[in-house]
Amino acid sequence: MKRRKFIQQAGSLPIAAALATAPQVGNAALIPEFRWTMVTTWPKNFPGFGMGANFLANLINEMSGGRIQISVYGAHEKVAPSEVFDTVSQGKAEMGHGAAFYWQDKVRAAQFFAAVPFGMTAQEMNAWLYQGRGLELWQELYAEYDLIPAACGNTGVQMGGWFNREINSIEDFKGLKMRIPGLGGEVVKRLGAEPVLLSGDEIFRALEQGEIEAAEWAAPYNDVALGLYKVAKYYYYPGWHEPGTTIECIVNKQAMNQLPKDLQLIVTNAMKVANQEMLAELTAKNHRALEVLLKVHKVELRPFPDEVLEQLRVASHEVIQQELEKDPRAVKIYESFENFRQQAMAWHDVSERAYMLARE
Repeated sequence: MKRRKFIQQAGSLPIAAALATAPQVGNAALIPEFRWTMVTTWPKNFPGFGMGANFLANLINEMSGGRIQISVYGAHEKVAPSEVFDTVSQGKAEMGHGAAFYWQDKVRAAQFFAAVPFGMTAQEMNAWLYQGRGLELWQELYAEYDLIPAACGNTGVQMGGWFNREINSIEDFKGLKMRIPGLGGEVVKRLGAEPVLLSGDEIFRALEQGEIEAAEWAAPYNDVALGLYKVAKYYYYPGWHEPGTTIECIVNKQAMNQLPKDLQLIVTNAMKVANQEMLAELTAKNHRALEVLLKVHKVELRPFPDEVLEQLRVASHEVIQQELEKDPRAVKIYESFENFRQQAMAWHDVSERAYMLARE
């Protein structure tokens, strides 16, 4: 008994000394705390996108036990949507939330990480990013801007947009002023339209005042929230221009490197969770919102004619080839993108697509 007591006392001495000098987990004052700012391109608390930014910030806060606290700012609260990229790149904010085609004037090749007309769906984009070379190429492209990019949401297949002009032939795009970003905007421009890049909170006013005649935003759940049914007559589908738009998070590289390894992993994996959560939310809510548009607001839902889609497809191919000539960095990215798309299409011909046809 004396021997056991001696061992217990002796063993407790170094433990007691260590506890006296170690940080106490229960004492919040001793826990490292990182206060970050997230600037976004979305209206504050906007359904889907703005709330997706909030979800990510809250998730990181909870997963880190409060060691990272992120303040989220909507479009124009701190910076304009077009300034998000530079703000994070320069370290004036630690994190940004938007979509890569919003920076098309700064980094043209970035557009391929947002949406490609007649490109990949959400499922295919995520597979390319996580299991192909997509994320690696994305990080390589943004490295010179001191940014770490990641997917933190996806819209799924979008709608074709809101129009105050019927689209019966490709000629109806001529002279059309339409809010549409990215490669899709370049496609309609090639067909004689005038693409206009507006942030989400500017679209309603522009349509209402006749500054534009058409606009694409996202899908029914998001479009209802903007009230676009009040200022446009026709709602077209499918979203040929954005078949699976990746929502982007950008993190300032120095801010990320200042985090301990465990917190870096929390930020990285929280973005993956947010990526899946947004797609699930929009998939669940889009049809209910579409029913409201059709039954309550009496929106005219119309498909693009087949011949229009075919000519949009041809124009899309031509635009992509032009983009590859404008930015040599895009060549390697698009080669990887297109190879993966072909593989995914071949598989889905005998899986997803075959099943969808059989289900019908």
